Amino acid sequence: MMSGISRRKKRKLKSEINVVPYIDVMLVLLIIFMVTAPLLTLSFEVELPTSHAKALESKQDPVVVSVLSDGQLSLKLPDAKAPERMAAETLQAQLAAMASQDKSLRVIVAADRSVTYEKVVAAMDVIKAARIEKVGLATDAR
Repeated sequence: MMSGISRRKKRKLKSEINVVPYIDVMLVLLIIFMVTAPLLTLSFEVELPTSHAKALESKQDPVVVSVLSDGQLSLKLPDAKAPERMAAETLQAQLAAMASQDKSLRVIVAADRSVTYEKVVAAMDVIKAARIEKVGLATDAR
């Protein structure tokens, strides 16, 4: 009677962990990180001067471009007593004419704390369009 009854074999339990799914997940994450890592580097190193730096000595006084709180630009020449308000196009044309006469022309950008960064960058773009290479930012000494 025993011959007709099928016997069940006892199966041993495996004490191993199947790591294939974990390797698949790891490779997918690796690919995701490799693709997204270059996109996350949006910054660049900038060496900022300390506030205790001394002003550079120069034989000539710089031209000062002021950015007012309403976004208006003004130009103060070294021999002028007061700055003159002007449009960006006029300022660019005047700076370009000055730069064509003097290649070592220095321009200082001055702005109040309340002026937005966007307006200061717009002023820097006007100066760059005039092909002036020596540009600085005015600050108060501490």
